Amino acid sequence: MTHPTTSPFTDLAAVARYAEGPRRNVPGYDALLRMSRILLAERVPADGRVLVVGAGGGLELEDMARAHPGWRFDGVDPSQPMLDLAAQRLQSAGVPGDRVALHHGFVQSAPAGPFDGATCLLTLHFVPREDRVPMLVEIRRRLKPGAPLVVAHLSVADGVGVGGDGGAGERDLWLSRYAAFQVASGVPPEHAARARDKIAAELAVLTPQEDEAILREAGFSDVQMFYMGFAFRGWVASTC
Repeated sequence: MTHPTTSPFTDLAAVARYAEGPRRNVPGYDALLRMSRILLAERVPADGRVLVVGAGGGLELEDMARAHPGWRFDGVDPSQPMLDLAAQRLQSAGVPGDRVALHHGFVQSAPAGPFDGATCLLTLHFVPREDRVPMLVEIRRRLKPGAPLVVAHLSVADGVGVGGDGGAGERDLWLSRYAAFQVASGVPPEHAARARDKIAAELAVLTPQEDEAILREAGFSDVQMFYMGFAFRGWVASTC
């Protein structure tokens, strides 16, 4: 599985600024983290082991490690600079090194498990559509029966414009709302416009229906949407 070559996560300047990004770009980001660990905790035991796919930066690792001191984590990410940033964040947060193992690479680089749960937050929209089912299958293979998977990423409906008047499509409308949220969060308007255009041109942003179908095709069941924030959606699913 490959990510687009346009990924910013090999740009050291972008990596250094990463921690600022999710809260400016993703509506309700802190609540998304809390909801994700609540959903995991429904089935992950107090001494459980969690796989974190797209762990670079370490924001969700820090959040889960603070809230659940008995959980252990394996994080995987194809960007070594982002993994380095995660390691620094966890060290600064006082998370013991023996609780978190970081692996450079894609899902195949993660241990075989079995894991009690997994997350894949703000990652799948960087993965080409044809690679998503194989990637999710690799995650499922590493999970115990009945274990939860929490995913969240860009996912936008694709239909006619509001009122069906032939204007901008529904996808364009939601991406414009995404850009407006960035501006309201302090991002310069020209930067937000470039980000919107880059997403539209380069990322594999699917519809919510397609995203749910892909989860099922990969072998997950009980797929439930739990989060929507403008252009972002989140689901919880479980292994059969």
